Amino acid sequence: MQLTPSIRSALAAGAAAVVLFTGTGTAVAAPAARPAAPDARPAAEAVATAHSPYGQLRPFAELSAERLATGDLVAAAKWGTDSPIDDPAREREVLNAVAEQARQQGADPAATVRVFRDQIEANKIVQRGLHRKWDADPGQAPTERPDLQQVRKEINRINGALVGALARSPYARSAPYCAPLLTAAAAKVRHERHLDGLHTVALARSLRSVCAGIRPPAAPAP
Repeated sequence: MQLTPSIRSALAAGAAAVVLFTGTGTAVAAPAARPAAPDARPAAEAVATAHSPYGQLRPFAELSAERLATGDLVAAAKWGTDSPIDDPAREREVLNAVAEQARQQGADPAATVRVFRDQIEANKIVQRGLHRKWDADPGQAPTERPDLQQVRKEINRINGALVGALARSPYARSAPYCAPLLTAAAAKVRHERHLDGLHTVALARSLRSVCAGIRPPAAPAP
């Protein structure tokens, strides 16, 4: 495959983001950027259009970060109650719903379920991390309990948007440049949203299967 200059630039940005985002397994601060010329754009943004590979992959980072933010609300709703973080019935409900949405939109249901298993596990990372934090320092615990049903409506909305992103990006997700571009997008979203260490780790976990969602066809029998 011959890469265009814009994709080569984005790959370079992605390689740098790999070091920033996942290199040591620990969140680190990004180096200060050099002042850009008035009309200059970051390499990744140069290809951020709806039909470019980066433009198709960035929504996964954005929507995953949105979904992780709901983990804070779920954690607060369950804090001080007997509601467990693990909720197999709710998880089955979510996975069945997104698999059906995938079939309706022409996406791969099995790949969709893999991605959403990661989304669910990432959300639980946030919930467990916050509960540990509040156990250690009750003064930081929430004083109000969100309505869990309303929070789940927001989660369902984000789930639908993620299924749509999966349906629109089969080639970008199966391409060799998927991982570095997705990592670059995740690093950018992390800085834009000022994610702390807990949410940075969870974001990486949420995206684990995005670039593995398209499997190559089996080799023909000899």
